[in-house]
Amino acid sequence: MARLLAVLAVFTLLVAPLAALAQSAVTYRCTAKDGKKYYGSTIPRQCMGQPIEQLNARGMVVKRMDAEGDEKARADKEAELARKRELDTAAKEESRRNRALLATYTSEKDIEEARRRSLAENQKTTIEVQLRIEGIKKDQVRLAKELEFYQGKNKPPAKLLEELKNAEIDVKAQEDLLAAKKREISTINAKYDDDRKRYTELTRASSKK
Repeated sequence: MARLLAVLAVFTLLVAPLAALAQSAVTYRCTAKDGKKYYGSTIPRQCMGQPIEQLNARGMVVKRMDAEGDEKARADKEAELARKRELDTAAKEESRRNRALLATYTSEKDIEEARRRSLAENQKTTIEVQLRIEGIKKDQVRLAKELEFYQGKNKPPAKLLEELKNAEIDVKAQEDLLAAKKREISTINAKYDDDRKRYTELTRASSKK
């Protein structure tokens, strides 16, 4: 009897680890792209990139793995964090602009005065450019008359031809600048319109607090 009990004890010691191993054994299962189900004690090659289920020894699902879904979730989270950072940056920049606006002007009258100065400076520059254009065109007339002197005679001096070419380039550059200064008027007005609107909104909001 004692010998039988000893044998049973040894058998139990041998079988117990095997039973425990069987209980802890896992199987991986997935439905591959070909529509078939694949199983394996390690993740089958056909399951790569597909949602995978981890089964225990009794065939119950204990874990689900979806590499593609996890990657999408991470990408969505990163995109949301990036969008939040952009919004935070935009909010900080808006706050900075508002503080700068309130530090620049003390009233709507200040804004209109700044507009007047900017428009006056624009007009001054416009007049200067127009005068330069007139001066260059007078030079062009003079140079053209000099060029007529050489018609049918000797070849015009290289210096004269160079002056004519430079005058043409200069007048084109000044005309482009004049056009830009005229367009700038609407830009100036738009800027001070926006400044006035934001100043009014900020001061009204501040007075309600």
